[in-house]
Order: sequence, then C-alpha cells, then structure tokens
Amino acid sequence: MAWFKRDKKGITTPTEAKKDTPRGLWYKSPTGKVVDTDQLKNNFYVSPEDGYHVRIGSNEYFEILFDNNEFKELNPNIVSKDPLKFEDTKKYTDRVEAAQKKTGLKDAVRTAVGKSKGNDLVVACMDFAFIGGSMGSVVGEKIARAADYSLKNNIPFMIISKSGGARMMEAALSLMQLAKTSAKLAQLSDAGIPYVSLCTDPTTGGTTASFAMLGDINIGEPGALIAFAGPRVVRDTTGKELPEGFQTAEFLLEKGFLDFICPRHELKDKVNLYLNLILNRKVEISA
Repeated sequence: MAWFKRDKKGITTPTEAKKDTPRGLWYKSPTGKVVDTDQLKNNFYVSPEDGYHVRIGSNEYFEILFDNNEFKELNPNIVSKDPLKFEDTKKYTDRVEAAQKKTGLKDAVRTAVGKSKGNDLVVACMDFAFIGGSMGSVVGEKIARAADYSLKNNIPFMIISKSGGARMMEAALSLMQLAKTSAKLAQLSDAGIPYVSLCTDPTTGGTTASFAMLGDINIGEPGALIAFAGPRVVRDTTGKELPEGFQTAEFLLEKGFLDFICPRHELKDKVNLYLNLILNRKVEISA
C-alpha cells in the first residue's frame, strides 16, 4: 500500500518551472472591483461592477467613435521644439524623447477625420500618457490645423480633453495656445460648424480655461475631474472644506457648466444625435 504514502515531503517543483499568472489579465478599479481586461475592453473600458470609467487614450476613443476604426490622421509628424532651452531635473528635449519612446506618440494630442455613423467628423483627442496631456505648442497647432480642416471642408469638430493643463516647460508659448485655439473655435462658430467638447478625467488648467468649455455642447464623462485648479489647491487657498463631489462632472452638471454627462458606451450615438439635430439631418429613433 505504498501508494498511500508520500515518498518525498514538501513541494518539489523547481523554481524555473513555476509559472506566474501573466500580468495585465485583470484590472482593479479604485473602488476595489476586479475586472477581466478582455471584459473591460468589450465594455468600452468601463468597469461593469461599479461604472468606473478607466482612463483611455486616442487609440481607444478613435475606435469608439469612427466606423470600423477607419480614419485619416491629420498632421501626425509635428513634434515639439525647445526654443527656451528649458531644463529642470532633465532637459525638456530629453523628456519629450522619453515620452515619445514610452508611449509611441509624437505629442499629447492626435487629430483625425473619419466617418462616425456614416457622417464625416474631425476629432482631436488628447493623450494623458504623454507628459500628463499637457498643452504645448504642438497641441495648440494640431488643434488649430484640425479646426482649419473642419472649416475648409465644412465638417463638425470634436475635441476630447484629457489634460493636466499648460506645459510649463514651454512657459508663455504654452499659454498662447489658449488664445490660438479659442480664436479658431470662434471661426467655426461664425461659419456655423458645430463644435462638440468632451471633458474626460482629468480636464484641468489651461485646457479648461480654453477649448474644453467652449463647445456648442459640453459633455462630461461620469466621475471625471473637471477644474481649473484641483481640489487640494482650492482647499488650501480658501482654507475651507469643499462640498462632496466638488469638481466632478456631476457637480459641474448641477452648476450648469456641462450640458449632460454621457456614459462611454452611449458616446457615439449621443454625439451623432446632437449633430443630426443641429444640422437638420435625418434622425433615427431606436425602438
């Protein structure tokens, strides 16, 4: 009856033969909910357990908005210069190169044109992964050129904001982008071309102070932080406790800064419904 007995004690699997669970198979939301990454992707990167909207970038938003993920990228090769020769803990040029290598992006915004539910749409989408989505000269220039493309071709324009604000390494040159982009959006308004602004988490600083709040319709994602200065700065400056939910999309909707909050899975339909209504196009009502 030797088969009832253990010949060797303990676990004898050699270290090199042990297998770990591959990374990236699960995502844990801030509320502690654990979601399979494939399930998360299929649910528009929204946790089905608690509705938490995971931060995503231009690749994912283009896939959500453009039919069959088909689009033409506009001005893809514009890159930042360093006229101020800025250096803090590292040179600005080195910081940009590191961000480009890490993210595979040229800068903090991508612009594209394609079909959304069969209609042309120009989209400028910011990427927080690139130096916090900070707005420098390249961001302002690409948004301005995308607005020009919309103006020339009479196509609605949409900006998806996800930014920590102006890029300090470009100083006043960065701040000039607020006026530059605002002027271009005014030209669209004069021409009667709709501009849709989507504020995602986070939309702060100079982005909020310019194009993010200038939409013909301003949309927020659920739970997004939307502010000029963040809650901690406001609290420390005023010396007062802030109300619950301060500077969330829901708080701004209540105060009239947003027109509505749109869950990500409804984004494409809601944006196109608005554009169809304002442009007097045929509206399909789902049963």
